[in-house]
Amino acid sequence: MHPLISVAELRERLGEVHLLDARWSLGRSDGHDQYLAGHIPGAVFLDVERDLTRHGEPHEGRHPLPPDAALAAAARRWGVRQGAPVVIYDDDRMLPASRAWWALRRAGLDARVLDGGWQAWLAAGGESETGEVAPAPGDVTLGAPGDAGIIDTGGAAAWPEAGVLLDARVPERYRGETEPIDPVAGHIPGARNLPIGRLLADDGRFRPAPEIAAAFDAVGAGEDAAIAAYCGSGITAAQLALAGALAGRDVTVYPGSWSAWSNTPGRPIATGAE
Repeated sequence: MHPLISVAELRERLGEVHLLDARWSLGRSDGHDQYLAGHIPGAVFLDVERDLTRHGEPHEGRHPLPPDAALAAAARRWGVRQGAPVVIYDDDRMLPASRAWWALRRAGLDARVLDGGWQAWLAAGGESETGEVAPAPGDVTLGAPGDAGIIDTGGAAAWPEAGVLLDARVPERYRGETEPIDPVAGHIPGARNLPIGRLLADDGRFRPAPEIAAAFDAVGAGEDAAIAAYCGSGITAAQLALAGALAGRDVTVYPGSWSAWSNTPGRPIATGAE
């Protein structure tokens, strides 16, 4: 199934899908407040920090994945029913929604991202409601993917020998010219830079699939390549995985990303262009 759903299709299927509002962005704490002020009717708030990550040690990165059982419990808390398709949206260029899509899809859930998010819904004249939606507990059973589709720091170190490791951060962070968050600037040796911004249009939507495929090809991540991705803390890497799905590329994610690598003693650091 296509990973994106249009506003028009969602409006037709509004009573059939389970909606999750994933409004969040790094450093912002008002996502829930924004949700309460207005959301798509029936949408349940998904707390990215609480539901899609866990508290970890520095060497695990800022947004390590929650245990499989914890994610399954969160899905039931959101009211997700067995067999019900899920649609996720946000107001930040589909970034947190991509993390939710990736985490839920790897656990076997039928999940899609609203193309254009909350802004696209409003621009099309979509209805909204205020306040909290408190669903009845769901009965969904998620899979336990364990380590499927992900790599750890050791795997990231070895990946460039067997495939293509993509760094989804902006070029200046990749080159080590600036680092606003993590303790060391630079990139994983052997990684190639594919900033997520190259795959998004000015309105925050993904570019057409052929353009995304061409961008992957340009950094050596062709259809037959083994591809893995990282970013600052594992959120944007999931968005790169969604972009890959649009272009027919299977992308493994390094959830710890640069925040884990740069906090692991002894790991080499590369700077500059490739």
